[in-house]
Amino acid sequence: MPDQDFHRIKRLPPYVFESVNALKAELRAAGEDVIDFGMGNPDMPTPKHILEKVVETVWKPRTSRYSASRGVPGLRRAMARYYERRFGVRLDPDTEVIATLGSKEGFANLAQAITGPGDSILAPDPAYPIHAYGFIIAGGVIRAVPAPSPDAYMSGVAEALKTMRPAPTVLVLNYPSNPTAQVVDLEFYRDAVALAKRHELIILSDLAYSEIYFDCAPPPSVLEVDGARDLCVEVNSLSKTYAMAGFRVGMAVGSARLIAALARVKSYLDYGAYTPIQVAAAAALDGPQACVEEIRGIYRARRDVLADSFARAGWDMPIPAASMFAWAPIPARYRDMGSVEFAKWLIREARVAVAPGLGFGEGGEGFVRIGLVENEQRIRQAARNIKKLFAADGGAQAAE
Repeated sequence: MPDQDFHRIKRLPPYVFESVNALKAELRAAGEDVIDFGMGNPDMPTPKHILEKVVETVWKPRTSRYSASRGVPGLRRAMARYYERRFGVRLDPDTEVIATLGSKEGFANLAQAITGPGDSILAPDPAYPIHAYGFIIAGGVIRAVPAPSPDAYMSGVAEALKTMRPAPTVLVLNYPSNPTAQVVDLEFYRDAVALAKRHELIILSDLAYSEIYFDCAPPPSVLEVDGARDLCVEVNSLSKTYAMAGFRVGMAVGSARLIAALARVKSYLDYGAYTPIQVAAAAALDGPQACVEEIRGIYRARRDVLADSFARAGWDMPIPAASMFAWAPIPARYRDMGSVEFAKWLIREARVAVAPGLGFGEGGEGFVRIGLVENEQRIRQAARNIKKLFAADGGAQAAE
């Protein structure tokens, strides 16, 4: 039976990133050096005290048993302490906090928990793919609202609410944004919560980049808004904050009713992360935080080198105020290629891999996402490769 016969698989389009990934694998198999900005995969080491806690806990015999799908109590308490310390939001670790296998799993399983067949969901375009496809897999229908800016997104949401029938059930927010690196202030969230209350919407907020910020105030949480906990759940992650992507530890926090729904779904699907990893995650949240500033500083330095060196190569792009990505408009000369073909051209001819914007929705066409996941030397080398490519093609000339 071909996979096209499966109902949920039929609802998923071909994976846009696959053609670029296949080229990357082919070149590497041939011994070529590819500078890879395509995936938001942290390359710096996990802080030593976190790894030491994993090792210490591994040797305790009971920690190899099944864990708890909600997360061990110590980790949930550490997550609640993080929210109180960082955002001034007091959460009940027993009813308003659940540990997830990364923020992506939490988001997808929450979509499963709250989505009925045909439910309409308001999601930004462009967006991180799980923000739409988590609901599509669950049987929902996405109303993709253009999000060239946060204000434009909310204006589009307000317009959509006037005409959508049946009325939507969920509003998706993601700031700092993946892929666009847009940021918002607390007033934005106040307006969003007021709108959601008027229209009886659930808000799902993705705050995975809460600690990766540079030229802006520390990003707020929607849960700081009075009354938000009645209708909001926020997902967050330790992946980027502590360079723990492979550990797969995240959190979902907020509305007790929604957290209970997520907990019920998860109870059928998993037994939680390996206990030593959960203990180490609690140590990360409760332990010394100088490592967070150090990781943030690495991303800031890479961002500055990227912006400067690529501009010298003839490719100007907005400087992101937060996140670990640059959302780069394709140079005007090459825009007609489209983001997928441009990304394939870069990897073939310059050995530089980026993520095509179309993979984040139709609103991403004309852009590529560049992850700050190579060191400064490699970023400069990528810029030199691109400069040579542009010059050989007769394209944009680099500044000397």
